[in-house]
Amino acid sequence: MRKTYLSILFVLAGLFTQAQEKLSNDQLLVQKTLTDLFQAISDRDTNKLKNSCTADIILLENGQLWNLDTLVQKVLQSRAKDFKRVNALGFIETKINGNFAWVSYNNQAEIIKDAHHITFVKWLETTILIKEDNSWKIRVLHSTLLK
Repeated sequence: MRKTYLSILFVLAGLFTQAQEKLSNDQLLVQKTLTDLFQAISDRDTNKLKNSCTADIILLENGQLWNLDTLVQKVLQSRAKDFKRVNALGFIETKINGNFAWVSYNNQAEIIKDAHHITFVKWLETTILIKEDNSWKIRVLHSTLLK
């Protein structure tokens, strides 16, 4: 019985180790581009938001097609002064092939108003990035709202 448990433990440890592959500098930069985008959305900083995206970005947002102007408009929509969004990204996979990268991740935002937690919103997302002038830019973002 003890051998069975040890065998299972070693198999699980092996799987966990494989899932923990070391990321390259470029993979980390790709992930930082996404983190920067969502922080810009939280901060309502349209300059940083635009800096994270290509000019012709396409966003597939819960069945709707958005462009950069739509995203900026949504970010600038009127919100209460005490509104706060805290993001958490859980990266599933980050792959790079030349000047193209694609990332799958879980995205969660905690919405806070009047210093009280209001809700968590969760998405499963995939993003395609391209390298422009030595920096990664988001070209396509596909978002599925999770319930």
